[in-house]
Amino acid sequence: MEADNGLTSEQTDTVLQFQDVTGIEDINICRDILIRHQWDLEVAIQEQLNIREGRPSMYAANTDIRAPQVVNDRFLQHVFSAQSGLPGFSNGSPIPNSFTGFLGYIVNCVFQFCYSTVSSVISVFFKAIFGGRERIVTDPLGDVMKFIQTYNEKYPDHAVFYQGTYAQALNDAKHEIRFLLVYLHSETNQTGTEVQRFCNETLSNRDVIEYINRNMLFWGCDVSSPEGYRVSHSINAKTYPLLVLVGLRSNKMIIMGRMEGYCSPEELLRRLRVVVNDNEVWLTQARVERLERNLTQTLRQQQDEAYELSLKADQEKERRKEQEKEECRKAQEAEEARIRAEQEKKDEIARLKIELATRVPSEPPKDSPDAIHVVFKLPNGARIERRFLNTDSLIDVYYYIFCHPSSPDTFEITTNFPKRVLYTKESTQNYQKQSLHEAGLKNREVLFVNDLDA
Repeated sequence: MEADNGLTSEQTDTVLQFQDVTGIEDINICRDILIRHQWDLEVAIQEQLNIREGRPSMYAANTDIRAPQVVNDRFLQHVFSAQSGLPGFSNGSPIPNSFTGFLGYIVNCVFQFCYSTVSSVISVFFKAIFGGRERIVTDPLGDVMKFIQTYNEKYPDHAVFYQGTYAQALNDAKHEIRFLLVYLHSETNQTGTEVQRFCNETLSNRDVIEYINRNMLFWGCDVSSPEGYRVSHSINAKTYPLLVLVGLRSNKMIIMGRMEGYCSPEELLRRLRVVVNDNEVWLTQARVERLERNLTQTLRQQQDEAYELSLKADQEKERRKEQEKEECRKAQEAEEARIRAEQEKKDEIARLKIELATRVPSEPPKDSPDAIHVVFKLPNGARIERRFLNTDSLIDVYYYIFCHPSSPDTFEITTNFPKRVLYTKESTQNYQKQSLHEAGLKNREVLFVNDLDA
C-alpha cells in the first residue's frame, strides 16, 4: 500500500525510525538518506552518528537523490576573476586617458554588452529547446569517477576528490556542516591552455592540496560530461578554470565564493582563506544550533524519564501514607529516604571506583628511567607509595587515589612546599590531561591528599 508521499507504509515507518534516532527534523532529508542507502536503516544510522572527519561517503549505492537547492546570488559571495585578485565584480580595464584610447574603450564596452546580450539570448533559446539534456543524465556517478580517473592520469598531484555525485557532495557538506569546493574542468574551449596551466601549477601545489584536504570537501567534474554540464548550468559557469565554494548559511546552501580563470597557488590560497574566514561564522553557528538541538532532545528524554520515576515514587508514598499514621509515616519515610540516599551515594562511589580502576595505568618497573616515585599522605595518616611514568597525566593520579580504599570521596592533591594544588574536581580538562612532567614532578615526590568534605 502506497502512502500519500509516494512511500509504502513500511518505508514510512523506516523513515520515522531513522528520524527518531538521528534527530534530523526535515523528513525529506531522512527519506533521501535512506534512499541513498537502499533503505538499509542500520547502515544509514551508522553513517549519520559517526563523525567521519572529512571522509566522503562510500555507502551510497543509489545516486538518485535530490541535491539541496544552492543559492547563487552574487551579492552574497566573493567573486574573483583572472584579471583581478580582489573580490567583487570584474569590469575590465580602467578607462584610458587619451581620446583614442577612450574611443576604443567605448567601442569595446558596446561590443562586450552586445556579446553578453546575444550570448544570454542564445543560452535561453538552447535551454528552451534542448533543456531535455539535463534529463538524459543516466550515470552521474560514472561521469564523476571517469573524470577522476582521467584527471589522475594527467595530473597525479591534487587534493582528494569526493567520489560521488554533485548531489551527494552537497548533501554530505550540508549534513557534516563543511565547505564544499566545486571544480569544473574544461580543456575544449579557448581557455584550455589556462586550465592545463592551472592544474599543473596551482591545483598540484602542496600547500593548496593540504589546505583543501584539511578544510573542505573537494568535488570535480568535466563539463563535457552530462553531470558536469548540468552543474555548470546550475551555477552559471562561463569561464574556466572555475572554482566555486559552497557552504551552509541560515540552513541554506549558498555559493560563498567564485574563482574564475587562472591564478597562482599563492593567490588561490589567499582567495580561499578570505572566503573561509568570512563565512566560518555561519558554519560555526550551524554546528552550535545542531548541538543545542541534540542537547535539548537528550534533556527532554531525561526529563520524561525522571518525571515517570518521580510519579511512581509519589504514588507509592501516597499509598503508604494511607496505611499508617501520617506523622509516624512521615518521620519514617524521611529516615528511610536519608538512609537510602546515603546508601545510593556509597553504591555509586563504589561502582565508580570499580569502573575507574580499569583506567589506572600500570605501575612501571623500579629501574625505568621515566618512572616517578610518589608518596601520598592521606588524611587518616596512611602513606601510599606508587610509581608513575612521567608521561602519565594528573587525571591518572586522581583515578589511582580515588580508587584506593582509604581515600576520601572528595579531595584535592597538593605539594608540600611550596604548597601547590595539582588536582581538584574543578580543574579544567586541559589541566587534568597535563602530564606529571609538565606539572613539575620529578624523580621522587611527596604529595598530600586533603579531604574536602572534612
